[in-house]
Amino acid sequence: MESATNTASTVRIRASELEGRGWLNTGGADLDLEKLRGKIVILDFWTFCCINCLHVLDELRPLEQEYKDVLVTVGVHSPKFEHEADPVALAAAVERYEITHPVLDDPELITWQAYSARAWPTLVVVDPEGYIVAHLSGEGHAAGLASLIPELIAKHEAKGTLHRGDGPYVAPEAVARDLRFPGKVLPLADGNFLVSDTGHHRLVEMGPDLATVIRTIGAGTKGCSDGSAVEAEFNEPQGLALLPAEVAAQAGYDVVVADSVNHRLRGITLATGAVRTVAGNGVQRLLEAGPARVDDDGATASSTFLGTAPLEIALSSPWDVAYSSVLGSVVVAMAGTHQLFGFDPAGGAVTIVAGNGLEGLLDGPADQAWFAQPSGVTEDANGSIWVADSETSALRVVKFSDAGASGERAVTVETAIGEGLFDFGFRDGDAAAARLQHPLGVAVLPDGSVAVADTYNGAVRRYDPATKQVSTLARGLAEPSDVLLDESGDVPLLIVVEANKHQLIRLPLPKNALQVDEGAVQTQRPKTPVAAGELALTVRFSAPTGQKLDDRWGDPTQLKVSSTPPELLVAGGGTSVGLSRSLVLSPDVPEGVLHLTARAAACDGPENVNGEIPDHAACHLYQQDWGIPVILDAGGANELVLDLRGMD
Repeated sequence: MESATNTASTVRIRASELEGRGWLNTGGADLDLEKLRGKIVILDFWTFCCINCLHVLDELRPLEQEYKDVLVTVGVHSPKFEHEADPVALAAAVERYEITHPVLDDPELITWQAYSARAWPTLVVVDPEGYIVAHLSGEGHAAGLASLIPELIAKHEAKGTLHRGDGPYVAPEAVARDLRFPGKVLPLADGNFLVSDTGHHRLVEMGPDLATVIRTIGAGTKGCSDGSAVEAEFNEPQGLALLPAEVAAQAGYDVVVADSVNHRLRGITLATGAVRTVAGNGVQRLLEAGPARVDDDGATASSTFLGTAPLEIALSSPWDVAYSSVLGSVVVAMAGTHQLFGFDPAGGAVTIVAGNGLEGLLDGPADQAWFAQPSGVTEDANGSIWVADSETSALRVVKFSDAGASGERAVTVETAIGEGLFDFGFRDGDAAAARLQHPLGVAVLPDGSVAVADTYNGAVRRYDPATKQVSTLARGLAEPSDVLLDESGDVPLLIVVEANKHQLIRLPLPKNALQVDEGAVQTQRPKTPVAAGELALTVRFSAPTGQKLDDRWGDPTQLKVSSTPPELLVAGGGTSVGLSRSLVLSPDVPEGVLHLTARAAACDGPENVNGEIPDHAACHLYQQDWGIPVILDAGGANELVLDLRGMD
């Protein structure tokens, strides 16, 4: 397909055929564009590791339901990680996330390349005649699609090219289980274990044998309702943190739950199973806060204060929680904004502990550090917070200095294992060369080493901070999503949440850990040939019908640019308004990755008599992060055009 980003908007571009290894959710049938003719088609290019892709799945659900007789969503699964190319793993992900539309398995990125996709997620809208009408990158496009779809319906009903009726989705056969894609596990004082039964949208208390169900908390239906153990509702709950007794007494509940899809923290009273919302207003947080406070001595303060009205603060896909004795608050792995938040159950304060909201791997002071979908957190004996940073396949650690006279603590972020967004593998040995693959859980072992649920490698790994060596404790597991040290018996054991086998298992701590080297690899995406020197960068954005760029406080667009390695970008980096930038690439760096973040704010009309946006208008933020691999080539392009929201 000729790329729409290089074609005038007046030229109608025929959609390319859908090619891949096979189809899911079609009852075994293969689909092609001819079979979809007469329907409005949304191609959703996704990969199941990506939190932004999961957000888009939820954004599309109401549209799929409202326009089910004319709209067909086709998920094009184009994997980032090696494990995601496994058809069994993909089938499990389609079940896990309750996807109710056809999914094309595109492991070789054939269809991805045909549509010139450059980021996860990317949406391409195809009209009933088979022509591309929109390219949308990132999340937050539901409002724009809600205005575009009726326009297409009216146009093609008038032309006689719209065909109403059932779509090609065929629901798979349901399977009954005690647990369904469990996420995290928490030990309780009585010897039982509390498990986030993520796929059933509830919590399950299990006996010491990890098999006996003692009770359930939550109705088991997707939703967000407070109340008793039988009335309350969750939406894909994940992390669990037990509060110290004195904190629980002040807060009035015992356990904090990361209710991921609801973008909330929930509180559980163990005596009754009652559930309450303790933080989050249910609106997905899209913008990171400003820089952290700085002490007089220049050190980054321990947190950025967001407020003490926690139910009014937006969160974004909280994935794990752990109580920090140093901060006196719950540390939240805020996967959706690539940050660590803090939540004080007693006082209600919500803070940003580390991460500036940019996606990637960058160490340093807390307000300057980058994370990428942090998904597991735990505290060690020194009060440091270990982080499973999933999208960089990294193990990170957040360290706190002693409190100064002001009471503030300097906070720094370091990387123990990991290289970057596109580097992963299965390699033990020296930590500098070791590789993980999308880890989701961490636990501290008796000797101070750290166990990692190395999810996409199906393994549990061990990192020794003293020797900076990595080894393998267990392998052959089915997407382990959490790991826990169990010291309830005579010898310490590991409890592993084996998500794709819907179970918890105990494993011994081996005396002699394995040494595995299956290599280090990179995400196999085509590198864009670009010429050294000046590179003109343009991000296209067209506000949806009925919306206008929100320029009440200046330019409502923003572009952030950086690179890996930093030496690749000689000029043009940093953050500024506008969606175009002149970059200068070094001729001495043969290849690298350009990291780009684009944002645009638009508000609903109608406009007032002066053509201005009224104060009561609903506003929408459009944003996307790109990590674009480039290779320097004398004959390469000297311009790069991307679509945040491009219309044809």
